[in-house]
Amino acid sequence: MATTRKSIVVVGSINIDLVARAARIPLAGETVSSSDFQMHPGGKGANQAVAAARLGYPVRMIGRVGSDAFAEKLRAQLLESGVDASGVRTHSGPSGVAVIAVAPNGENAIVVTPGANAQVSPRDVEENADVIGEAGAVLAQLEIPFETVRHLGKLCAQRNVPLILDPAPARPLPAELLEHVSWLTPNETEIGHCLPDATESPRSPDAFEVVEALVKFVRSGVLVKMGSRGVMVAGKEGVRQQIDAFRVDAIDTTAAGDAFNGAFAVALMMGKSTIESAKFAAAAGAVSVTRAGAQPSMPTIEEVNVLLARRA
Repeated sequence: MATTRKSIVVVGSINIDLVARAARIPLAGETVSSSDFQMHPGGKGANQAVAAARLGYPVRMIGRVGSDAFAEKLRAQLLESGVDASGVRTHSGPSGVAVIAVAPNGENAIVVTPGANAQVSPRDVEENADVIGEAGAVLAQLEIPFETVRHLGKLCAQRNVPLILDPAPARPLPAELLEHVSWLTPNETEIGHCLPDATESPRSPDAFEVVEALVKFVRSGVLVKMGSRGVMVAGKEGVRQQIDAFRVDAIDTTAAGDAFNGAFAVALMMGKSTIESAKFAAAAGAVSVTRAGAQPSMPTIEEVNVLLARRA
């Protein structure tokens, strides 16, 4: 299916998701009752790896799990999904945990405890330098130490490997990192934090102005994930286009952005254009919100193509 079979490498977090469904997401200081509770493998890194693998593309995961009872389940899910987990190391202590509250409309609120993810180091990157250097694309997020992401960016730039960075959790990004990023993929909440001179609590910046500023730093472009309003694509070469969201009945938006990132990388590896890749990724994200959980919601390429065909 692909024009090249170079692997996609994901360097990032691996979590267990503890998901509670409630009538609404609680306000500060409020207690609400849950109607359902489930545990799913998650973590933005592992989610993006599974998203790409479910689409039939070779993927290698670099990260860490703990020595607790969750670790075996997290490894097993990666392997079952077709991800090469040989780059996943075990750290003594707890695995990463995400506590997620989900409302009936699919919206969610998430609290993440890093656990073993906090131990993913520049050394992990160096020990996998040859694998990363031979990759077709590298996916990263900010749920591992920032110094590790910066080191990864330098390596990708040195090896001329495209780096797709999901800047979550949101924080200001130094210019020297942005200059190593090929594609930056914030959502509307995160984008105001991404500029090098942003504060931790920016004043509601104009999204279009921020996009234009960020495009000047990155190598290829910026994709702004806007949920039910679609995706804004801003390419380095002047492409500016908004792609409408696919209409689906949302059940759980958890990891929709991860489905998008994994699918975007796969589409680029398949030789699709930037716009075609963004549409493919938007379709993948739309399929993912129609079912519960993070990794369990990731679609197959057949499901994505069905949604694309409906729009066509």
